[in-house]
Amino acid sequence: MVIGGPGAGKSTFARALGSRLGVPVVHMDTLFWEPGWVMAGETDLRTRVAAAVAGDAWVMDGNYSRTWPIRLARADTVIFLDIATPRRLWRVLGRIAAGYGRDRPDVGPGCPEKLDLDFIVNWVGRYRWRARPKALELIAEAGPAGHLVRHHLTSPRAVAQFLKGQGRKAA
Repeated sequence: MVIGGPGAGKSTFARALGSRLGVPVVHMDTLFWEPGWVMAGETDLRTRVAAAVAGDAWVMDGNYSRTWPIRLARADTVIFLDIATPRRLWRVLGRIAAGYGRDRPDVGPGCPEKLDLDFIVNWVGRYRWRARPKALELIAEAGPAGHLVRHHLTSPRAVAQFLKGQGRKAA
């Protein structure tokens, strides 16, 4: 289970880790967003998440903390990509510039990349105060992920070293 702020590199990391481990990768955004950037209903989201984690092995990226109990019950590891806000902002702006108007594969069809100032201000800019404390609590020794292997990666170098350490495993 890979969590972190917008632009932390969750989807890229999940794809790399899934490839190294030879397991499917599930992006929470594909479960949450319907075409036209319409949010899935709560029941639909929970049903989709439960189905996604029913498999024997997977890598799932995304926050959506209200689904953490479903995912944590089936996960063996939680990885928090705790990347600094300026770097995350730069990545989000780069992603928007590179993919503007085109669907993102980690979000799903009918959700083209767009410039959304509310997202940039409230999710990218305020993540450290709004959602990061909850992520830190999750990976804390006494937190709800206490039964899991926990990794707190705070830089692109730490992320690269972690992935390098995974090696290539046979599927």
